[in-house]
Amino acid sequence: MPATDDAAHHDPILQALAADRPAVSFEFFPPKDDEGEAQLWRTIDDLAPLEPTFVSVTYGAGGTSQDRTVRITERIAREASMPPVGHLTLVGQSRGEIETVLKQYVAAGVQHVLALRGDPAGGPRAPWEAHPDGMSHAIELVELVHQVGGLSVGVAAFPEGHPDCGGLDADADVLVAKAQAGASFAISQLFFRADDYFGLVRRVRDRGCDLPIIPGIMPILNLKQVARMAELSGADMPREVLDQIEPLAEDRAAVRAKGIELATQLCRDLLAGGAPGLHFMTLNRSPATREIFEQLRADDLV
Repeated sequence: MPATDDAAHHDPILQALAADRPAVSFEFFPPKDDEGEAQLWRTIDDLAPLEPTFVSVTYGAGGTSQDRTVRITERIAREASMPPVGHLTLVGQSRGEIETVLKQYVAAGVQHVLALRGDPAGGPRAPWEAHPDGMSHAIELVELVHQVGGLSVGVAAFPEGHPDCGGLDADADVLVAKAQAGASFAISQLFFRADDYFGLVRRVRDRGCDLPIIPGIMPILNLKQVARMAELSGADMPREVLDQIEPLAEDRAAVRAKGIELATQLCRDLLAGGAPGLHFMTLNRSPATREIFEQLRADDLV
């Protein structure tokens, strides 16, 4: 089940998710080179005044960039004012290798990980192939995290259902099973309709599970890029969104402005409906996230 009351009392993320004010968090990806890493640290510095509840660092596509993910997550734990959540996937790794990474996190002072199966090495639609000495399901990683100890574990949630799952009800069953295995919070994949998020929450609550589910937010700043990421995660680009964005496709500034407007309204709708927080997928850039945050703060929502 989700964390016990005693565990939640000592967990800053769970405390924030239970507070009256919504939690706000930011997601980064591991840069490919030193220049990208310098940009990431500038973004972290830019966002620090917003006092995020936590920041997370993803793995690269297909499970790549593990070393940079671990190193950056450890550095955030040592040097930054915000708690890090290190992403961890099963792609291309043995159980022993994953256990080693978990112990590295604990030794570095990281307190939280996000347990993910990850996309197959051949791409999101390729058949899943487990490492010969590895695991095939995120719930196995949740269980391993608890065996290693010293870490709170979050998991992914899919408002429109995981692409490999057999429907929305089956997907909710999987999320509840991960909570029963010890997950204490979930972060959703990107989505564009508040109803999709609230439908997932309702299905999970109907199964007697109170797992906090944080909605993942990605503003449309570049239509092709976001459409590609939506495709990879199994999310739908709704016609009502495309009808507002596509006529502006040749005007980058207009697409950006409309994308921020749509994301801000989505955030308002989510918070009005009781979402415990907002998780911004920043793409390692701060301006759009800051603009949305400032509008929500002006509305006294964050």
